[in-house]
Amino acid sequence: MAGKRRATSADVARLAGVSRTTVSFVLNDRPATNIGEDTRQRVHAAAAELGYHVHGAARALAGGASQTIGLVLRQQPDQAAADALLADTLWGIGQEVHKRGYRVLVEPLPPEGGSYAGLVHSQRVDGLIVSGPRSDDTELAALIADEFPIILQGSLPGLAAPSVDVDNRAGANAAVSHLIGLGHRRIACITNAPRAYTAAEERLAGYRDAIDAGGIGFDEALVVEGGFDATSGWVAMRNLLGRGEPFTAVFVASDIVAFGALRALREAGRRVPADVSVAGFDDIPLARHFDPPLTTVHLPARALGEAAGRALVERLAGLPGTPRLLLETELIVRESTAAPRP
Repeated sequence: MAGKRRATSADVARLAGVSRTTVSFVLNDRPATNIGEDTRQRVHAAAAELGYHVHGAARALAGGASQTIGLVLRQQPDQAAADALLADTLWGIGQEVHKRGYRVLVEPLPPEGGSYAGLVHSQRVDGLIVSGPRSDDTELAALIADEFPIILQGSLPGLAAPSVDVDNRAGANAAVSHLIGLGHRRIACITNAPRAYTAAEERLAGYRDAIDAGGIGFDEALVVEGGFDATSGWVAMRNLLGRGEPFTAVFVASDIVAFGALRALREAGRRVPADVSVAGFDDIPLARHFDPPLTTVHLPARALGEAAGRALVERLAGLPGTPRLLLETELIVRESTAAPRP
């Protein structure tokens, strides 16, 4: 079934009863002394009714560019504030966009009830970097279809938006393969986020790849969802322990979530790594200083930010870009993993 045709400036002009030039002047915030306030309101109302917006590249051509790019974090504000890699990622983005005359606006956007409309329709940004895209984000899919300049920091298969990401699947595979190499056969998994987030699904897929390659049967009872923060890891581990399923190792797809899981193991009298080995993902600065220091997958946050910032400003300049760029991860082995006891 064919999709609904996207509205154009001609449609807005027809509904508002004005010329396309007037629509362009009003929506691009260009000064024109002969356009009255009633006309401006009529144009904005027509654009809102039709779901029409002007993307950043067109706005720049019209002389109305904001010289601001938006970093949208698909998380609750408190979850975004707890993101230990955000500072490095933001530093990397800033390095690339500042030298091209752009500023960065950071916007946490909750999965439930959050909307891009405030950023896009108010012309506050010329383009977006969307971090942590979700497979159920229909508004994002519509913006991409409308050719608004967007770079995904992550991936959404089937959508024609350039993406910059780490190889989540390969990184998770490396961590779980390390546990298998130590001799573990009952390996649990706590995801970094709900599975609607593509990064969570990719890291879970890497876990399954390693399990399958190691000849170990996949057991759904050993998989629990985490949710970005340490508390979710604590809850997930208590849930896992409560199921009564034996395991000697656990792959936690986020260091922050792993910290909560480690607390739950200590409270249950399980020693790490003597009773349970724990491997994480991200290699946040605190991981090496935790007790015990955490075996984890290093995520190059600064390089990821630089690549995303560079990709967006190049797109805004009309330059051809790479459809999908994957940065490599590296397994860092520390003291939280060891061979299982006989």
